[in-house]
Amino acid sequence: MTDLQWGIVGLGGIAHDFAENFDQTTSKLTACASRTLGKAEKFAQQYDLPKAYGSYEELLADEDISIIYIAVPNRQHHQHIMAALAAGKHVLCEKAITMNVTELQEAVELAEQKHLILAEAMTIFNMPLYHELHALMDSGRLGKLKMIQAPFGSFKDPDPTNRFFNPELAGGALLDIGTYAVSFARWFLTEQPEVIASTMIPFSTGVDEQSVTILQNEKNELATVSLTFQAKMPKKGIIAFENGYLTIDNYPRADKAELFFNDGTTELIESGFRGNAMNYEIENMVKMIHGTLPNKSLFFTKDVIEILDQMQQIWHQQ
Repeated sequence: MTDLQWGIVGLGGIAHDFAENFDQTTSKLTACASRTLGKAEKFAQQYDLPKAYGSYEELLADEDISIIYIAVPNRQHHQHIMAALAAGKHVLCEKAITMNVTELQEAVELAEQKHLILAEAMTIFNMPLYHELHALMDSGRLGKLKMIQAPFGSFKDPDPTNRFFNPELAGGALLDIGTYAVSFARWFLTEQPEVIASTMIPFSTGVDEQSVTILQNEKNELATVSLTFQAKMPKKGIIAFENGYLTIDNYPRADKAELFFNDGTTELIESGFRGNAMNYEIENMVKMIHGTLPNKSLFFTKDVIEILDQMQQIWHQQ
């Protein structure tokens, strides 16, 4: 396969993680861009990148770059996705991929028109463990899915100016940690659910600080999503079936799950390595571009954004 070259838009903390962990043989991380050339040059020097640009437009004009990784704040995702697609670049965008379904649909339509791959950098849709667990579900050993619990709590410095609580930067738990919890639930639900109940307590800036949501689909599968930015909670996901249940610790980047059958027997399921989480996203993106892997993750991403929209609509009415 021909080596594909990546460029990074936005050079914050997640971009540093991406560059530091990038370890591929069929694609290369080549360039980065910031609104200031000095910041881009410093980033490029730190990660030994041959190209640094002082504007996003210059990066998109580079004909050697095939894929853009977008790591800017949430509210800016849509504009940079659209610009990259318009420039003929494939796009891997950090979560949440867009602010709402309307933005996502516009991006999907443009990607289809340009015959480009658009995907969200959601670890849950790319970690090998989750694909193995899906195969286990499909085998019928567990029986029918009944209920899912997806908690995620993180204590953030209650500074109204930081990105976690600043409404101008699309702050709030939902578009940050909430995307993991909802993606976890949607991955296992056998069809798209509706939000049947949701309540939210806002931070002083108006963004969501904590919330509890109940999801239900037509097969009567239920899921609860509990989020908070002002208390730590274990990221332990639980998936309950007729014949037993699964527990997954640190589910955003999980590489093992425990299976407990109703008769008291247990199994440990291990697959992949949590330290390679970003590389699984990168590797799968390249496979989708080469046509060796279908872009199924976008199907789940669409469903998740629809759920997030429903939750926010309910909150606005409270």
